[in-house]
Amino acid sequence: MHGSPYVVSDVMTHTVVAVGRDASFKDVVELMQQWKVSALPVLAGENRVVGVVSEADLLLKEEFRDRDPDRLTQWRRLPDLAKAGALTAGELMSAPPVTVHAGATLAEAARIMAQRQVKRLPVVDAHGVLEGVVSRADLLKVFLRPDEEIAEEVRREVVARLLPVPPGSIEVTVSDGVVRLTGQVRDTSVIPVAARLVRAVEGVVDVAFDLPPRCHVALGDRH
Repeated sequence: MHGSPYVVSDVMTHTVVAVGRDASFKDVVELMQQWKVSALPVLAGENRVVGVVSEADLLLKEEFRDRDPDRLTQWRRLPDLAKAGALTAGELMSAPPVTVHAGATLAEAARIMAQRQVKRLPVVDAHGVLEGVVSRADLLKVFLRPDEEIAEEVRREVVARLLPVPPGSIEVTVSDGVVRLTGQVRDTSVIPVAARLVRAVEGVVDVAFDLPPRCHVALGDRH
């Protein structure tokens, strides 16, 4: 049974295609086409990642192929113009590379991708040695978790710890990743906290509650 949070090593691709600094422009394009990837790590030394070549880097050659940029464009896009004239991966690559460690959470990897606007991240060890690659598609794999597996984790990690009520008082059901908690609780103020914890469970799409407060009736009030 896998508990939250998942980490990059749980979903990353271990078999990785990469290139050296001296790989030609055409070799890079051919490898991307062959392996159906949008970027390639560039390696040096003992498989250390020193850069990444992406489709965006390659397309600069096509963008400027029939253009004679004016001085303002030359000043603003000097790095792009240099890549447009590049012949090797070392000249094309973006460096330093944007990478992630295998022990990073999927949320951390997703934030890096969003902030740096990349689709794939080389996974490296503490010395920068390539261990794998994680893509946007890999991060979405957690949403393929079986509903019952998600429900079991919610019962164990959220209900049992945050909502201590007699067993069976709260029912947890999951349908297509949407978690629903039904029953009664003593203190409804814990529901926002429970919602946050449930959403933190990998694979949860949304959460809904039907948890009215439990009523206590004194013996003297019964008729």
